[in-house]
Amino acid sequence: MPGFQRFDSDEAVELSDRDIKRRWARFHASIHAASGNVFQRVVGRMLGEDTLRYKMARFFGRPLLKGVRRLRKVSVEPTRVVTSSVKPEYFFPHNYRPRQMQQLNDLAPSEPENHSVVSVVVDESTDSAAKALASLNEIVATSQAEWLFIADVSVCELDRAKSLAALLSVADADADVVFADESGPNPATPILKPARVGPHTLLSYNCVGRPALLRITSLREVGGFSERAGWAFEHDAYLRLNEAGARFRHSIKVLPAGRPDVAFDAPHISDSTCQVVRAALERREITADVVAGAFGSSVDWRPHPPTPAPSIDIIIPTRDRIDLVRQCIEAIETKTTYPNYDIIILDNDSVEEATLDYFATTKYRVVACPGPFNYAHIVNRGIKQSTADFVVTLNNDTILVTPDWLEIMVGLASLADVSIVGACLLDQFGRREHESIVIAPYPQHLRTDSNYPHADQFSAATRDVAAVTGAIQMVRRSLWESLGGMDEQLKVTMNDVDICLRSQVDGRHVVYTPDVQLIHHVSSSRGALDPLDDRNRFIRRWDIFGSFQDPYFPESLLLLGEVMYYRHKWDQ
Repeated sequence: MPGFQRFDSDEAVELSDRDIKRRWARFHASIHAASGNVFQRVVGRMLGEDTLRYKMARFFGRPLLKGVRRLRKVSVEPTRVVTSSVKPEYFFPHNYRPRQMQQLNDLAPSEPENHSVVSVVVDESTDSAAKALASLNEIVATSQAEWLFIADVSVCELDRAKSLAALLSVADADADVVFADESGPNPATPILKPARVGPHTLLSYNCVGRPALLRITSLREVGGFSERAGWAFEHDAYLRLNEAGARFRHSIKVLPAGRPDVAFDAPHISDSTCQVVRAALERREITADVVAGAFGSSVDWRPHPPTPAPSIDIIIPTRDRIDLVRQCIEAIETKTTYPNYDIIILDNDSVEEATLDYFATTKYRVVACPGPFNYAHIVNRGIKQSTADFVVTLNNDTILVTPDWLEIMVGLASLADVSIVGACLLDQFGRREHESIVIAPYPQHLRTDSNYPHADQFSAATRDVAAVTGAIQMVRRSLWESLGGMDEQLKVTMNDVDICLRSQVDGRHVVYTPDVQLIHHVSSSRGALDPLDDRNRFIRRWDIFGSFQDPYFPESLLLLGEVMYYRHKWDQ
């Protein structure tokens, strides 16, 4: 699988400063248009962007507004709606309305052109999947049709026809599976899917689902459907197709004819799902623990660390703030269960007496990293001092929560197709602060307690992602060196996202695990440094706000400020 395309090569046409400013302006205009009330939007236009009056208003106004909100006890809960069942629910994404979406999408059924399809209706409420699987495998073995389309008996004929027509409209000769977003059990919160089927995400849950077209010849080549998979037979087929290099094509429409409600119930599906994931891991010769996940049809899988235990160096940069360093290291020492690790402290011109005394007496290596603050340079210098098999970059303002964190992370980082592994960061109050970085359209931290207020299979999964924060990253040291380390021209920000994107070559993936948690005191040691030069260099390199599309984040979501929007309605 090819990596991300760079746009700063000798052959590329570099974006001008004027182009960069226009992209920023459009982005900020989108945020203003999507957020706040009429008064806030008008004031925003009057103040402008990156002006002195804007910065002054932000400096004095934000603390005042926060105080007012606290006094008023303003809630940041998403927009509420009462469904037909009189159960309080919310719309997700924020601007998603099922009836309006149906009007936006042309779902009129039509006769398929140049395609032959076998449609099969199954009854998933029955006690056994054996009868359905026998019928499906007979079709796979004998049919001369091009595509197989599976729908539940609860779906009406008109909805089946609409979904089939929409899928066929994007089917092409290169696709082995064509799938779409689905309405899901709750019509106010559709199941939105990434464009690319990440192999590690697919182990965590069936991220393809229905409605879907499966090329019959491709199914035949992988042996059809497994009768041992029960009602997880489609998940099992997607796993084997993915292993065989099948090409998955995603339709951005939210279509009916998805999975029935029972397909998400743990008693119905969890055991079978765990079984097909164990089988997939065995085929890949990965030893792992597999248990049912937090949601029906989801799985929590944890690869065992290699034996003997590889060496791991934990790299902690700091300038003074010995209070943070002490609590960070003490948490590591008292909680970590992994046997083969060491710590390297990177000293960026500390001057306080307490700090220097600690450095003089600690049992850990202290590497001098003098000069103006350049996070990328400091980390690169520290990793050059390491001889360990793996390295972990760790902020000094973090406190470990999960004792077996290194076992979990090195189990993932040791997989041949994984480059960098990240983890979940919590703020001081236990709220999720970082659950991967999504680029939709600009890199931002995913947070289910804030900008993604909808706990689901996606947010709870061990999954493939575009990037993870450098506050905690694990990487094989040899891979880090082959990449040349972090780009030291990105001195303060975006260096962690950049190396994640650069690491995804030769079929490797960046993986986020929710099973490792640390508390992060945000910007406690360096403040809110965020130079515009770093951001603009990153935008030029990866064509952010242009052609870049995060392949592992739901294609239909747009993150503007702190709110998720349905991208395709926004585009109308």
